[in-house]
Amino acid sequence: MSTATVQQARRTRLRAVSGSFIGTTIEWYDFYLYGLAAALVFNVQFFPGSSPLAGSIASFATLAVGVVVRPLGGILAGHFGDRVGRKSLLVISLVLMGLASVGIGLLPTFDQVGWWAVAGLVVLRCLQGLSAGMEWGGAALTAVEHAPAGRRGFFGSFTQVGSSAGMLLATGAFAATTSLTTEEQFAAVGWRIPFLASAVLVVVGLFIRLGVEDAEEFRRLRESDGVSSAPVVELLRHHTRPVPVTAGLRLGQNGLYYLVTTYLVSYLVLKGLDSAVLLQATMVASAIGLISTPFWGALSDRYGRRRVSQFGYALTAVAGWVLFFVVEAGTLSLLPLVVVLVINIAHDSVYGPQAAWFAEQFPVKVRYSGVNLGYQLGTVVGGGFAPFIASLLFRAGGGTPWLIAGYLTLLAVLSLVASAFARDPRGADDVDLLRPAVAAPDAAEGSEASERSVPGSAGRGTAAAPDALTDPTDTLVIQEAR
Repeated sequence: MSTATVQQARRTRLRAVSGSFIGTTIEWYDFYLYGLAAALVFNVQFFPGSSPLAGSIASFATLAVGVVVRPLGGILAGHFGDRVGRKSLLVISLVLMGLASVGIGLLPTFDQVGWWAVAGLVVLRCLQGLSAGMEWGGAALTAVEHAPAGRRGFFGSFTQVGSSAGMLLATGAFAATTSLTTEEQFAAVGWRIPFLASAVLVVVGLFIRLGVEDAEEFRRLRESDGVSSAPVVELLRHHTRPVPVTAGLRLGQNGLYYLVTTYLVSYLVLKGLDSAVLLQATMVASAIGLISTPFWGALSDRYGRRRVSQFGYALTAVAGWVLFFVVEAGTLSLLPLVVVLVINIAHDSVYGPQAAWFAEQFPVKVRYSGVNLGYQLGTVVGGGFAPFIASLLFRAGGGTPWLIAGYLTLLAVLSLVASAFARDPRGADDVDLLRPAVAAPDAAEGSEASERSVPGSAGRGTAAAPDALTDPTDTLVIQEAR
């Protein structure tokens, strides 16, 4: 391969990773703004007259609504992403999220228009949920499918870094706004500024994303007319097993993140404690996450996704107990340290390898649909309802947090079980997704298909591939699947 070709490949990969990172950063900046506002603002601005606890429950219910529609966004994006390409859906998702966030920033409050304000908030939150459901799968696949063999975990982790960067921007925007305004000014106008600022970020993200192309693997499939006419249907008929597995892998990680970054803020307020210490700790953890997330992703390339992730799930199982013990003991000076350890070790060790691990579960024909559906289903169960469920458990527990800690432990255990069933290609089996693997002798499904060649590979010395790239991961991970 010539030097020019190598340099071009590097530039292509860099642009793909940059597009995934920056676009995801903007998406999650908008999405996390809502979570922070739900804990600090919406319970007063849109649900006045309620008790603090009732207002928080209602506010978190609107937060959960946005997450409930995420699988629908994932299904829509998967259908068109597996047929048309990843790039088009990434552009649409970014514009949709920006419009919804600006709309929230312009939305009248309950005092101004009554229940119409609540209806508008729910509709705009649903649009945010659709956009978020469309976003992650395309961004993850753009990074992972451009990655070289043996580095998918590292490349895919930059999609995940966008989440930390988005949270850092969101918490930073809220912290800056609260510090520059009085309490009355923030309640009246200040909280709107971070939402309106997303319009500028969307323009920047579109400029970068429009220059990113689909990976060669998908382009070959499309040029050979190998795309599925109904990828979601094909996924559910022939590749059902990885869907609940990937959904299960999300539970502990997503539940932990929502409880720490969203519910715990409200919990501190209900306890009459200073929530600013948690916002500051979240900002520090998000900044460290810019480094820790790629570290864990790279570590999974070396030691396997399963081993690294199970380490994180085990820590997640005890994280809730430690967090609430620190708060209940009144030692808030230790809370920032605990939050950083929980987020950057327990959470990031699972989150870093996740993009690559999900992509490795599905063949290219249905990969966008598969990763989106599994990811979003896990998000609904493990994350979107977590603050809402935590609020109910707080009441059921008589104002104590221990049922909430037990709930997080349950999510972590379920993820541990799912990780035992997930495929984990590594070492000698960790080949480039574009390059076919050699099927195991007893792989009945792959043996016949492996004799056919990759479309467009003539004269390249490329080995035979399964069914015109329709199912490369079936042979890639045949031993781990058993």
